[in-house]
This record gives sequence, structure tokens and C-alpha cells, in this order.
Amino acid sequence: MATALAKAADTDVSVEHAARIDHVSKSFAGPAGQQLVLDDISLDVAPGEFVTLLGASGCGKSTLLNLVAGLDRPSAGGITTDGRPALMFQEHALFPWLTAGKNIELALKLRGVPKAERRERAEELLELVRLKGAYGKRVHELSGGMRQRVAMARALAQDSKLLLMDEPFAALDAITRDVLHDELTRIWRETQVSVLFVTHNVREAVRLAQRVVLLSSRPGRVAREWTVGIPQPRRIEDAEVAELSREITEELRGEIRRHGQH
Repeated sequence: MATALAKAADTDVSVEHAARIDHVSKSFAGPAGQQLVLDDISLDVAPGEFVTLLGASGCGKSTLLNLVAGLDRPSAGGITTDGRPALMFQEHALFPWLTAGKNIELALKLRGVPKAERRERAEELLELVRLKGAYGKRVHELSGGMRQRVAMARALAQDSKLLLMDEPFAALDAITRDVLHDELTRIWRETQVSVLFVTHNVREAVRLAQRVVLLSSRPGRVAREWTVGIPQPRRIEDAEVAELSREITEELRGEIRRHGQH
């Protein structure tokens, strides 16, 4: 184990990187002793880059995202980010007693935005995620897709340079998910925020990312990376998306088989 661990989500990273993951390992205590979940992972996310983390269930994708977010610390290695990242989960995690607008205003308040400016900024963010006029709606009045849009607006309200997304569309139906893929791509291009997006869906990874990073089965290691040169906007049913998805799926299957033989 490293003797001097860099604090997760430190803010002294070079402006050349939105995030730098440097030889990171993570272990958890288990019934049989320490269980190695992530093993010597190094990965950079450039400013404005969209990177997807892909791998089988249990490979440590969410664990790595939590480390980058600063919710936990690595057992070895270090993580630095350009400012504090914003984190968006599979569940929207909105406060049901607040309106859509007030949920966003809460993030603005925590960021120190003056009260007089919060309403206007919340309205702007709702318009950015195509929810103009939804400021006063309660959470129970919103569909699943609308709730995730509000959650996205709340994450963007943190004005972070790095957006961490942990399978945010996994619980949505296929059509809603496809619409939100379009919206996320548009917002990413408009805001130029860096995105690190966790998914187990290969086509989703190819549909969205500039770069796909495949983690091996536990312990998670960087098994392979692909640069996605398919122009945006992409559709999940596009032939090029399907072709690259097949290649990545074969690699993923190989990792799962190798893990099953241990």
C-alpha cells in the first residue's frame, strides 16, 4: 500500500485534466479478509471529454466513481480533479417536499449563490434540460424521465467542470432513455462539461462516449479502451454503433469468462 495517499477528489489537478486517476486500488474488509475490488487503475479524463466506464456487474465501476467523487478514499494511489465533481445517481434523489425549482435552488444555495439570483438561475437550468415551466411542479407530478432531467439540472447547478453519472438512465424505459441520451449529448456539447459515465449497457456506452473504458471483472482493472470516432449525433440503432458494440461485447464476454475460471 502506498505510504502517502493523495486525497480523493483533491483540487490541485493540472488544467490539462478534468480528472486524473493514478494507480488507484481499493480494498474492502470481508469475511475472508481484505477483498481487492479495484487494482492499479490509471485513467485521465480531459477537459470537455465524455468517457464511459463499462464492465460486468460487480467489477467496481460505481466504487471507482465514488472515489472520484470524494465519497471514499483509495487504499492506494491518488485521485485529483479540477474542482469538486457533481454526481448524478441512478435514482434521482430529489427531495419530494420541494418543487423541481427548489431542488435546484438548494444546490445553488450550497454553492453560495445569492438568494436573489437563485430563482432565475434555476429557471435557466430547467430550460436547459427542456423543462421550462416546471419550476413549481412537485416530484410526484413528474415522470421518471422528467425527474432525471431535474436531477441533471441540479447537478449542473453545482457549476462543476466534471459530471459523474452512475447509470442515471438504467431504470427508464427504452424510449425515454433514448430521448435523454439525446438531451445529455446536447447539454454536454453546450456546456463543455467533462463527463465520466458508468454503465453496464454496451450500446449506451458507444452511443454517448468519445472514449469507452472496459474494466475487467473483480478485481477491476483497465482491460481495454476504445476511441469512438463515430460523429455525433448518433443513434443507438446506427450500423456503426452496432458494429463497435459487438466488438466491445465480445471483449466483455471474454472478461466474464476469464473471471469465471478463477
